[in-house]
Amino acid sequence: MHVLSAMPAFLDPTTLLQGLGPAALGVVALIVFIESGLLFPFLPGDSLLFTTGLLHQQLQLELPVLIAVVSAAAIAGDQIGYMLGRRFGRLWFKDDARVLKTAHLDTAEEFFKRRGGPAIVLARFVPIVRTFAPLSAGIARYNYKSFTLWNVAGAVIWATSVTLLGSWLGHYEFVAKNIDAIAVIMVLISVLPWGVEFLKKRKAKVGAASGRAEE
Repeated sequence: MHVLSAMPAFLDPTTLLQGLGPAALGVVALIVFIESGLLFPFLPGDSLLFTTGLLHQQLQLELPVLIAVVSAAAIAGDQIGYMLGRRFGRLWFKDDARVLKTAHLDTAEEFFKRRGGPAIVLARFVPIVRTFAPLSAGIARYNYKSFTLWNVAGAVIWATSVTLLGSWLGHYEFVAKNIDAIAVIMVLISVLPWGVEFLKKRKAKVGAASGRAEE
């Protein structure tokens, strides 16, 4: 079975893992680390971990060891991403920039102050977003200790859930072929209350502005 068979052969998780045996553990850990910390989002994160969980017996990998190593790689990667953002991110922003305006940093800082932790956890489950979330947290100067705690929680939850999902449900073709979509749907359901709250606040602001205009 080829998960996400539309991928190039070198990014197809099954092809990538084939014949590696226990050495697959190092390859998976390296890819997770690169995707998380080195700003290279186009790697098979969820699908690779899902497939590794599915094939763990053929690869001679114990699930607890696999989960522990992947968690450690994900944690280390996000820590690197955070430090890159904190050290260099603000250099990319300017007061008169069209997109990367310095003013946007205030918004980012407020966001991470209010909901940074859960956002970091949920970002783990969204391809591309999980690569840039720690960078954004670093740029926004989100508290380092808080980031680390949420990073550890998110990495462990992600590594455990996706690996076990692959081990338990990987033999179902629909699940195997749609793991990325399933992960995104799970996140969308999780952030639905935030969306509702945002729309309520936006509606209230529009109503207040309209009332002032009528006066």
